[in-house]
Amino acid sequence: MPRALRVSAAAFALFLVTACNSASTGGSTSTSVRGVTADTIKVGGIVSMTTASGYSKKDTDLGARARYDRANAEGGINGRKIEYLGAEDDGQDPARNLAAARKLVQQDKVFAVSPMSSVTFAGADFLDSQKVPTVGWGTLPSFCGPAHLYGFNGCLVPTPGGTLNQTWPEGLAAVLGGARGKSVALIAGDNDAGKFGIRTFTQGFKAAGFQVAYAKAVVPATSMPSDWSAYTKEILRSGPGGRAPDAVVSVMQTPYNIGLFTSLKRSGYKGVISDPTDYDPGLLAKDATKQALDGVHVLLQFQPFEADTPAMRRFKDDIKKASGGTEVPLSMHMLTGYMSADLFLSIATKAGKDLTVESFQQAADGFSDTGTLVGDRALPKGKKESFGCGALVRLKNGRYEVAVPFTCYPPIPFG
Repeated sequence: MPRALRVSAAAFALFLVTACNSASTGGSTSTSVRGVTADTIKVGGIVSMTTASGYSKKDTDLGARARYDRANAEGGINGRKIEYLGAEDDGQDPARNLAAARKLVQQDKVFAVSPMSSVTFAGADFLDSQKVPTVGWGTLPSFCGPAHLYGFNGCLVPTPGGTLNQTWPEGLAAVLGGARGKSVALIAGDNDAGKFGIRTFTQGFKAAGFQVAYAKAVVPATSMPSDWSAYTKEILRSGPGGRAPDAVVSVMQTPYNIGLFTSLKRSGYKGVISDPTDYDPGLLAKDATKQALDGVHVLLQFQPFEADTPAMRRFKDDIKKASGGTEVPLSMHMLTGYMSADLFLSIATKAGKDLTVESFQQAADGFSDTGTLVGDRALPKGKKESFGCGALVRLKNGRYEVAVPFTCYPPIPFG
């Protein structure tokens, strides 16, 4: 080969090596990281937007969009804007959840999935195996342990060796003037999430000093009962001496709660009623719904909207901007989407300019911050336990009021 051609070939080879090295090190022209370009980070979500019962978490998408919009308005993450594709609707169906996860990774090529909010997470193993950073509401065991999955307020349903958040038992103890001598009935849907919820909350309420008089995951999860009398009768006879328990705790979604609570009230129940889902001003538009939920104490794992703090004021402002400048009723699902996005953004910022799955994971290992809407956060602690904070609000005369202020409680070992 003539010398000139040999030099030219060598130069071309050097160019290829340099180009490949530039891409692999995440430089400004990087194309080697799925979903990451020189100036964007592609993110998608998975949310139960529609369900057979009519229950919807669609506001989760708006909450996430509001947080990503603010990040972009502030210049993005280390010079990159978030390209948020919106949320895929899994319809609360395991097959659709997995299909949504596959679409986001294989077709849309996202770097991360945030938010993920559903009662099913069939796509968890796929997302973790594909090394997709995924952030969502840690109400499912899938958020407790896998390397690439994160609960925005930690692990709420831990495995043995983890801990339990005591906000609900301690909050209701405060409402009742103490747990000693008080009985509680726990009821949930007949599915994996319901059974696990009964197990964990039974332990938590016993640890707080309550007598757990009734704890069953017996309500059909796919077909809402038209007649709640059988469940109501059993609950109302479950307390000491066959009397009604001091508190009834439902680990179910809004349509189920409306049916159960209405039946309890018609039967003359005067005790405390509580659930973890019905903090949504939009529910108050219907008189029947408002009456069914009146007096109910709702568990929150974040600051109440009624709190006047800098973080809450910023959240409300972000939601208003994302809604086109109009005031919209706030819901807990908005906040779960918002805080899922917030945790992803915080870790991605710490990962630096060279954003890869590996740098994201390194940033997550040892990540911590304080004073957020869910309290102080820390990883990898959040892989085994929740961040331990929460509040109770009560619906009274068509308005929510803070019954137990936002407090951080010491967790208890789960086993």
